[in-house]
Amino acid sequence: MKTLPTKAEILEWIAANPTLSAKRDIAKAFGIKGAARIDLKRMLKELEAEGHLEKRKKTYRDPDRLPPVSVLQVKAPTADGDLFARPLEWHGEGVEPIILIVTRASDPALGEGDRILGKLRVVHEEDHNYEARLIRRIGANPQRVVGIYRKGAEGGRIVSIDKGSDKEWSVSEDAAFGARDGELVEAEQAGPKGRLGLPRARIVERLGDPSAPKAVSLIAIHQHGIPDSFPDDAIAEADAMKPAGLSGREDLRDIPLITIDPVDARDRDDACFAEPDDDPKNEGGHIVWVAIADVAHYVRPGSALDREARNRGNSSYFPDRVVPMLPDRLSGDLCSLHEGVPRACMAVRMRIDAHGQKLDHRFVRGMMRSPAALNYREVQEGMDGTPNDKVAPLMDDVIRPLYDAYYALRDARNARQPLDLDLPERKIVLDEKGNVTSVNFSERFDAHRLIEEFMVLANVAAAETLVAKRTPLLFRVHEEPPPEKLDALRETAQAAGLTLAKGQVLKTAHLNRLLHDAAGSDEAELINMATLRSMTQAYYNPENFGHFGLALKSYAHFTSPIRRYSDLIVHRALITAHGWGDDGLSPEGIEALEQTAQHISDTERRSMMAERDTTDRYLASYLSERVGTEMGGRISGIARFGAFVKLDETGADGLIPMRNLGSEYFHFDAETATLMGADTGVVIGLGQRVTVRLTEAVPVTGGIGLELLTLDGNALPTGRGRQGRRGTAPRRKATKAKKKAASVRRKSSRRR
Repeated sequence: MKTLPTKAEILEWIAANPTLSAKRDIAKAFGIKGAARIDLKRMLKELEAEGHLEKRKKTYRDPDRLPPVSVLQVKAPTADGDLFARPLEWHGEGVEPIILIVTRASDPALGEGDRILGKLRVVHEEDHNYEARLIRRIGANPQRVVGIYRKGAEGGRIVSIDKGSDKEWSVSEDAAFGARDGELVEAEQAGPKGRLGLPRARIVERLGDPSAPKAVSLIAIHQHGIPDSFPDDAIAEADAMKPAGLSGREDLRDIPLITIDPVDARDRDDACFAEPDDDPKNEGGHIVWVAIADVAHYVRPGSALDREARNRGNSSYFPDRVVPMLPDRLSGDLCSLHEGVPRACMAVRMRIDAHGQKLDHRFVRGMMRSPAALNYREVQEGMDGTPNDKVAPLMDDVIRPLYDAYYALRDARNARQPLDLDLPERKIVLDEKGNVTSVNFSERFDAHRLIEEFMVLANVAAAETLVAKRTPLLFRVHEEPPPEKLDALRETAQAAGLTLAKGQVLKTAHLNRLLHDAAGSDEAELINMATLRSMTQAYYNPENFGHFGLALKSYAHFTSPIRRYSDLIVHRALITAHGWGDDGLSPEGIEALEQTAQHISDTERRSMMAERDTTDRYLASYLSERVGTEMGGRISGIARFGAFVKLDETGADGLIPMRNLGSEYFHFDAETATLMGADTGVVIGLGQRVTVRLTEAVPVTGGIGLELLTLDGNALPTGRGRQGRRGTAPRRKATKAKKKAASVRRKSSRRR
C-alpha cells in the first residue's frame, strides 16, 4: 500500500494544482487506493477543520491563494543576486508565500523596499511558491512614447509617429537598447530636458521595421488617438486600492459562480450559475445568477480613475495587445473574477419559466468567489462527453444546469426572433515576434451562445429595473434600418434570386426569413454581409429608442464595466436606485449623461476603426509573401473605381481596380450595383464567384490589390481593348447588359 502523504504534502499539491483538487485527484496523485482512501478523507477533514482548506462541493481549495496580479514589496537581494518579494495583500493564516521576481533586460533596477505590481505564476520549487513578472513599479508611471529612432553621434533621438506631431526625445547611447537607425521603438521618458533641449527617453523595446507586424497595432493606436498611458494621479489611485470587504454586501461565496471565457481572455468580469427552481408554481423553471465585477466600488465619480475611464470610453483589443480602460491593478486584479479569490460583485438573480420567459429578478451587491475559471472549448467538450479533469467535478452540479437554463432561454429567443446573422469571427494568430502564423475563423459553441443569452437577460433586467425605479441611465440603442439601406438590401437580395418584401413594418423576423432562405447557398455570406451593412450603428443614449437587432424594448449594458464606461454608468444607477452607498450616480454625472453618451459612442467607433485597420494591416502582412498566387473569393462590393472581393481563405477584403478587370472598359451602374463591359456586355455583380491573382499586399496601409482571372468559373471574354471605345457603350450593348443584370436577380427563383 502507498504510504499516506503528510498534511504539508497535500497542501503543497493543492497549491500547485488548483484545478485538480477533488479527493479522487489527490488520491490519484499520491497513488492512494482501497481502504487508504478513508484515511485520506480523514486527513482532508482535519485540514478543513484546522482552516487550511475549505470544501467547495466535491473539491478542496486553498482559501489563501494569491490572485494572479498582486502588489508586492521587494526584499533585499540574496547573496546570489536573486530578488524575492513579499505579498502586501496576504491575509492567510498559513505560512506567507515566497515569491521570486523574474526580471527581464528591459526592466528597471529594483531595490529593497520598492513596491511593484507583479503578474504571478504558481510554481513548485524548493525555495519559492510563486514567480512574478514586473508589470510596473508602483509610484513610477513614466510616460510611454512610440516613434522612429534616429541614430546620432552620441546616442540619438526619437521622432514621434503621431500624425502632425513634431515632438522629439533625446536618447543617450547607454539608453538606446541597441536600436538601429530607422527602427520603430517604444520608450519611456527618463528625465527632464537634456543638452539638446529635448526631454530624455530610455528605449525599452525595439519594434523593428515600422512596416513589420509587431508595429501594426501601436501605429493604429497612435494614429487614432487612443490614450495608451495612464495619468500619474489615476495610477496612484489604483495602486492605493484595497480589496473590498464583506460589509454591506450579500455573501454569495457559497454559490459556485463560474467564469467562462475565451482561452486567451485578458479579463474576467462576468460569472454565472443556474439551478432548477424548486417552486412548484414554476415547474420546469430555473434560477439564473449573473455576477459582474463591482467596478463602481473602486472607480468613484469625479476621481482621477473616473476621468480617465470616461476619456477612454472603453478598452481596445488588438491581436497582440489590449489598451485597457482601467489600470492593471483594477482590470487584471481587483476587478477580475479570478478563480478561488473573493471578489466584490454586482449580481442579479433571475427566475425564468420552462420556456425561458423571465418571471422576476432582483439585484444584490455581493461578495463572490468563483470555484473555476473555464474556457468555452473545455466546457463544450464536457457537455459533448469528454470533460477534462477540471470540468469533470463540475458537470452535474454546475455545467449541466447552466445548459438546461440556456435551452429554455433559446426557446424564448426563437420566439422573440432577434436578428440571426451568421458571420464567423476572424481570429489572427501571431507568434512571439508578432508575425501572423495563421488566420482562422473562430469556432462557435453552444457555450458561447449560453453566455451571450445569460448576459442579454441580465442587461434586460438592469434596464427594466432602472426604468421602473425612474433612475437615469444610458440605454444601448439600435434603431431600425433607414429606407435607403433597406432598398439597397432588397437590390442585393434580388440579385441573388431572393426576396425581401416591401410595404410592411419591418421586423427582424422578416430579415431572418431572408437569411434562412439564403442559408446553405453560395449567396449565404453575401446576404449576411449585406444585411449587416443595412443596419444602423448602435449607440448610447439617455433616452430609450429600443434595440431593433435584439428585438427588445429596453436594453442597457450592465455586464462589462471593466471594459465599457457605459456599464459603469448602469452600475452606478443601480447603486443609486437601491440606496447601496455614496458611489452611485452623482448630480454632475446625471447632468452630463447626454454628453457622456455621445462621447463614449464616439470612442467605441474609434476603437472599432483602429481594430479594423490593425486587422487589415496584419492580413496584408500575412499575404505579402504570396504575391502572384491565385485565390478564390466572392464579389463583396461594387464601386466606380473597381470591385471588392472577400477572399475565401482569410476573409480579407481586396480591390480589383478597373485596370485589372479585363481588356475592355467597364461602366458603373449604381442602380443595379454592377459593372458592365462596354464591348462584351459582361456583367460583374455582387455575390459572383471569382478567381483572382494577388498583385500587391502593403502592410503599412493594409491595402490588398487583385487581378480578375475568372468570373463564375469562366474566363473573361476579350473586348476591343482600352485603346478602342473608351467611354459610352453602344446602346445595343448597354440594353443587353441591363437585361443580363435583371436576369441575375431571377436566377435563384428559376433554380427553385
